[in-house]
Amino acid sequence: MDGKRVEIDGGIMEGGGQILRVSTALSCLLGLPLTVRRIRAGRSQPGLRPQHLSGLEMIRDLCEGKLEGGEIGSTEIIFTPGKIKGGTHIADTKTAGSVCLLMQVAMPCVLFAASPSELHLKGGTNAEMAPQIDYTVMVFKPIVEKFNFTFNCDIKKRGYYPQGGGEVVVQMSPVKELSPINLTERGTVTKIYGRAFVAGALPIKLAKDMSAAAVRCIRKEIRDLYINIQAIREPDDQAVGTGSGIIIVAETSTGCLLAGSSLGKRGKNPDKVGIEAAEILLKNLKHGGTVDDSLQDQLIIFMALAKGISRVKSGPITLHTQTAIHFAEQLTKAKFTVTKSEEDDPSKDTYIIECQGMGMTNSNL
Repeated sequence: MDGKRVEIDGGIMEGGGQILRVSTALSCLLGLPLTVRRIRAGRSQPGLRPQHLSGLEMIRDLCEGKLEGGEIGSTEIIFTPGKIKGGTHIADTKTAGSVCLLMQVAMPCVLFAASPSELHLKGGTNAEMAPQIDYTVMVFKPIVEKFNFTFNCDIKKRGYYPQGGGEVVVQMSPVKELSPINLTERGTVTKIYGRAFVAGALPIKLAKDMSAAAVRCIRKEIRDLYINIQAIREPDDQAVGTGSGIIIVAETSTGCLLAGSSLGKRGKNPDKVGIEAAEILLKNLKHGGTVDDSLQDQLIIFMALAKGISRVKSGPITLHTQTAIHFAEQLTKAKFTVTKSEEDDPSKDTYIIECQGMGMTNSNL
């Protein structure tokens, strides 16, 4: 597949690692050689960080491709994909770089491999500026599986900032094609649940405080629903380092899942962590969409690859989502439209993201 090399400007829009993830995954799937310039130009430390590099190296190995410019700090890469193969693939950020972001880049690719894949992803499981692994399992997984594939995600070890050391094993089988999704009916919230966790040197009381503060905050808005946020101490043999955090999920009558989460850090009051997560959840519930702000952009690549028309109702479109749409359209034949949702109360900021997918088929199957 020696298509014309596509030039990507890594400094526009969101200007971060997401441009790299979306464009290299699509390059790998479509057999499009790629040059990405000005990588993370807008960031305080431009260029590749360890997690971006390990993601790129995994994609390169997944498809027996070639990668030039693959070193920490590099602001330009040249990537030439080969043929996607299944089997076992390992990516290790050797830092607290997020395993969930590694999963985001690899998952679309291995769906179109010739045989089942097992991804061993090492790094941070609960990291800042990325979805927590609990979010991936509790929210991302059940919703993304509506595209008609399944995967298994086994959390072997949790790892926290600064050293990481977590490990997650993802197993998935290839598919012939992806089905479109229609997530436009929000329904009513039927239950709220979650987990507040501590690990390492922290006492369980911190988790209980986060949970109690979150429940009090939600109760001000939602009075009549049972809220179950468990306080958990991660077993010492399954966690590296010291960390804490909370995730709260609201489930609706139509099967939508929306969440709010927050991480603890030294000097941050546990009540504040709980309240922060609760406020994010309430904000996501207020806009009336069927997906929360964190899921919005993660669905774009799957909508672009699916066969047929996908529709998702969301709150205000995030810059991450706009960026994902921009690069999905640049690289695939998918067409996206974003329109203000009319049927809702006009005071609500709700949008319909519609995509005519490219209908990618797996030539290996």
